[in-house]
Amino acid sequence: MKYEIGDFVSKSVTGVCKIEDIVSLDLTGKKENKLYYLMKSIEDEKGKLYVPVSNSDAILRLCLTKEEAWKLIERIPEIPTAWIDNEKMREQKYKATVKSNDPEALISIIKMIYQRKQKRLAQGKKCTTTDARYFQVAENLLYVELGIALGKPKQQICKTIIDYMNQSESKS
Repeated sequence: MKYEIGDFVSKSVTGVCKIEDIVSLDLTGKKENKLYYLMKSIEDEKGKLYVPVSNSDAILRLCLTKEEAWKLIERIPEIPTAWIDNEKMREQKYKATVKSNDPEALISIIKMIYQRKQKRLAQGKKCTTTDARYFQVAENLLYVELGIALGKPKQQICKTIIDYMNQSESKS
C-alpha cells in the first residue's frame, strides 16, 4: 500500500486529510470487500472520507515535506501566471487547477488573482465574485498543506506567501 496510517495526504478539492485507518468494507452490497483508506479532513474534524486503496493514486498525494514546502515558497517569484480575459474560460482554468491539486498551479492562480485584485482595488473596483471564490478555495487548499508541512498556522503562511508574491511584483 502506498499510504500508511498517520500519513497526511492531499485530496483534490477536499484538502489535507490524515489517514486514520485502512479498513475492509463492502460498500456495493456485492459481498466483495475492498480496502479503503479511512481519512479525517484537517479542516472538518467530523468529516470522514473513504477512498478505495485501489484508486488512491488518482485521488490522493502525500503532502509536501518541510523541504518541498520551502522550495515551493522560495520559487513563488518565478512561478508564471497566465491571465485569461474570457471569464468563462478563466473559471474553467480555476476549476481545473483546484481539481488538479498541484501546489505550483495553485500558487499560479493565487498570484494571478492577487495581482488582479490589487489592480482593481487601486482603481476603486472590487474583486469579482468568481475571483474571490477561487482565491479562497486555492488559498485554503495550499495554506493548510503548507501549514502542516512547516508546522505554522494558516495566517502565518498567508503572510509569508504575500511577502513572496510582493517580491515577484517588485521584480517585474
